[in-house]
Amino acid sequence: MSCAFLGGEIINPSNNYVVISKENNVLDTINLDQNNRFLYKINPIDPGLYTFSHGGEIQMVFLEQSDSIVLRLNNLDFDESLVFTGHGAKENNYLINMFLQNEVVNNKILRMSQASPEKFENDLDSIKAIFQKNFDEFKTKYKTSDLFNEIAQANIDYNFYAQKELYPFTCYGNTERKNLDELPDGFYDYRSNIDYNNEKLKNYFPYYNFLKYHFNNIALQSHFKHSKDSIFNNKSLDYNLDKIKFIDSLVSNDSIKNSLLKFAAYRYVNSSNQIDDYTPYLNSFLEKSTSKKNNEQITSLIESLINLKPGNTLPNTLVSNNAGEELHLTDFIKGPTAIYFWSYNMKNHFIESHKKIQELRKKYPEIDFVAINIDNNEDSWVTYLKQHQYPLKNEYHFMHPEISKQILALNTINRVMLIKKDRTIVNGNTNMFSKHFEVELLGLINQ
Repeated sequence: MSCAFLGGEIINPSNNYVVISKENNVLDTINLDQNNRFLYKINPIDPGLYTFSHGGEIQMVFLEQSDSIVLRLNNLDFDESLVFTGHGAKENNYLINMFLQNEVVNNKILRMSQASPEKFENDLDSIKAIFQKNFDEFKTKYKTSDLFNEIAQANIDYNFYAQKELYPFTCYGNTERKNLDELPDGFYDYRSNIDYNNEKLKNYFPYYNFLKYHFNNIALQSHFKHSKDSIFNNKSLDYNLDKIKFIDSLVSNDSIKNSLLKFAAYRYVNSSNQIDDYTPYLNSFLEKSTSKKNNEQITSLIESLINLKPGNTLPNTLVSNNAGEELHLTDFIKGPTAIYFWSYNMKNHFIESHKKIQELRKKYPEIDFVAINIDNNEDSWVTYLKQHQYPLKNEYHFMHPEISKQILALNTINRVMLIKKDRTIVNGNTNMFSKHFEVELLGLINQ
C-alpha cells in the first residue's frame, strides 16, 4: 500500500478544521466532525515529515508507507498532551517526547552557558551522550527505518550543535567578541559535518533553527574581523549584510537558501529603525534571493516601512468598531496614541499584550492605547474579547485585513505604532515588550 492515513481527535478545538502540509505546501484542510475528529488519506505517500496545524499551533508527524496514525491532543495544552496510536505511532511518540525533552534541556543548557567554554562543552557532551544512548536503544529495539533514523539523529545532532552556536550570545559575563576569542580550539569542529542542503530536513525545526543560529554566529565572527565593535548589535547593517552573504555562499538548495534569506530579512527590518539602511540591504537581498514571491514581499515591506518613517502622516485604512460601524484609522486619533495589534490565532500574545496595556493605561493616562484585530473573520473578534472579559472600548478590526497589513507593513504581530495628536508618526515600528518602550511613551507625551 503506497498510502498512509492520519486521523485524530482534538479536545477543546479553537476552530473546526486542521491543516495538513508538507514542505510548506498545504495538502488539504480537513473539517472536524461533530466529535471533533478527522481522518485524512495521503495517497500516494511521500515518506518523511508532515505538519498538522490547528488554531495557530503546529506540530510535525513522521509518515511512511502503510502507516495509519491516530493522534489525540487537548488544544489548551497542545504539545504536552499530544499522543499517537496506531501503526507508526512509536516513532512519532519518540519524536514528540524528544521535542518536549529538548525544551526542558535547552533551558538547563541556558543556565550552563554561564560557565567557561571548556566546562560548558564537557557538560553539553555528557547530556548529548544520554540522548544518543536512548536513541541507539530505541532504534535497535524497534528496528526503525533508515529515514526515521536519519531524522531522529539529526534531531540530536543539530539541537546540540545549536547550543554551541548560541554560547557566545548567552554567556553574559563578557562581550560577544571576548566570548568568541576565548573559545578553545576545536569548539566548532562539527561545522565540517554540516549539511547545508538537506532536502529531507529543510522544514524540520531542529535543523532549520540550527541554521539560523549558525549564520548569526559566523556573520558575527566575520563582522568582528572588519569592525571595532565588541558587542552584538542585531540592527547593524554591516552585520546583516554579512549574514545574507554567508547564506548565499554556503547554501545551494534554493528552497533552504530563500527561506533563510527571507527570515533574515524580516528579522533585520523588524529590529532596525534605520530607514536609510533599508535600500542597500534590499539591493543585496535581491541579488541573492531567487524567489519572486519572497522578493515581492520584502520589497513591499520595506517600501511600506519607508512610508512609515517618523514625521510622515499615518496612512489611512478602514476599520470597524464593536458596533460594526466603519471608520477611518485616523478618525479616532485625538491625542498621543499607541496602536497595537492582535490575532486570536496567537492567544499568548493576545493575553500578554492586553494585560500589558491595562498596566500602561494606568501609568500613562495621557495616551490613548488602541487595539486592532487583524483577522479575516469580522464577527469573531468581538466574541473573543467578551470571552476573555476585556472591555470593547478602543478595540477595532481591519475592514480589509490583507490590504491594511500591507499598507502598515504588519508582518509581525508585535509591532506598535506611536502617533502624535496631529497624526504624524513618532515611531512606526516599536515593541511594547521592549525595555525602552516606556521611555518612548514618555517621549510621545512630550512631543
